[in-house]
Order: sequence, then structure tokens, then C-alpha cells
Amino acid sequence: MAIPWIFPVRAVQVLFGIIVLGLTAYVVSVFHAWWAYSNTVNFLLFLACWTTFIATPYLTAAPIWAPRFAHPLVIPVVEVITMIFWFAGFIAMGAKLPRPEVCVWSACHALQAATVFGAFEWVLFAGTTYFAVVDLMHHRNTGESTQKTQHNAHLGV
Repeated sequence: MAIPWIFPVRAVQVLFGIIVLGLTAYVVSVFHAWWAYSNTVNFLLFLACWTTFIATPYLTAAPIWAPRFAHPLVIPVVEVITMIFWFAGFIAMGAKLPRPEVCVWSACHALQAATVFGAFEWVLFAGTTYFAVVDLMHHRNTGESTQKTQHNAHLGV
């Protein structure tokens, strides 16, 4: 039995979320850095927690073990929100980082790595969001066409 493609992608999303969580937590723990209390670093820390502990487990487990909680509209909404969050997070962090030749201490390198993993995370969520929206449109079109077919069948009787 083949594993659906979405499970390895979700595993990589969780792995990248854990990596960003560790990197941003390290930066927050470094008190002497001028951005240790930056809202951008805190936002990346929140995103890592959101992705690792809430969004990805929900997106993976709800359709399988709790289909009642996997409403056809909720899955794409969670995907879109997470994708937008990651886009905003890695762009904001990239804009805040100093030039590479000035970035010479470990906290700065950790933020550079967190930005790169955030960009990869955004790409992964952009892909899964695309398929979630396509699935939603297919689901909606199938539901509408079924209703029209049944309605037309009743008109002819």
C-alpha cells in the first residue's frame, strides 16, 4: 500500500517548524541581542508553534480520525492562514536582518537559517494550499452538479 504524498510533506512541514522553533527560541534566549525581543522573532516563534503543534497535526489527523471536525471549508482556511503567516514571517525577518557581512555572531546566523527554513515552509504550505483549494472547488462543483442533476431528474418526471 502506497503512502499518500501529503504525509511526507506534512512530516517535512513539522520538521521545518521544529527547526524554526529551535532557532528562534535560541535567539530569544540570547538576551544581549538587539532583536531578542523583536516582534518579528516572536512572530516566527509563534508560527513555529502554530505549525508544529496546531495546524499540521490538525491538517493531518482531522480528515483521518475526526472527519466530523474536518469541514471542507476549514481545511483550506487553515492552509491559507498558515501560508500567509509564513510568507509574512519570513519576509519580515528577511527585511530586518543585517547584511551578511555584518552578521557575524551566532544569533544572527540562527535568524538567517530561520528565515530560510521559513521560506521553505511557505513554499510547502503554498503547495498544500493549492491542492486544498482545488479539492474544495472540486467538492463544491461535485455537490452543485449532483443537486442540479437530481433537480433536473425531478422536473422531467
